[in-house]
Amino acid sequence: QVQLEESGGGLVQAGGSLRLSCAASGRTFSTSRMGWFRQAPGKEREFVAAISWSGGSTDYADSVKGRFTISRDNAKNTVNLQMNSLKPEDTAVYYCAYKRFLLGDYENWGQGTQVTVSS
Repeated sequence: QVQLEESGGGLVQAGGSLRLSCAASGRTFSTSRMGWFRQAPGKEREFVAAISWSGGSTDYADSVKGRFTISRDNAKNTVNLQMNSLKPEDTAVYYCAYKRFLLGDYENWGQGTQVTVSS
């Protein structure tokens, strides 16, 4: 079982930046993939970005491409999401997630961290 804990959320003005971090504890696999999802009030949770164990493979939602960057530090067992040029529509609770393999559903989730972008 992998435990995940997010940090770094907060309130920022439109156009600003925030950096989210996710610390993973427990046994992780070299085949694993970690991702960020978000859920805005009244909306379903949506995919934001994902990264492979090596960091060589990344994937982004179209809505954040060019603005967000996902990275990971396996020595520290952390995954980061650098968010630039934030927009009010990026306001949501952001969740970190983990799965052991590329295919299949995400198996472990963090509690989430609130990101609020004011206009």
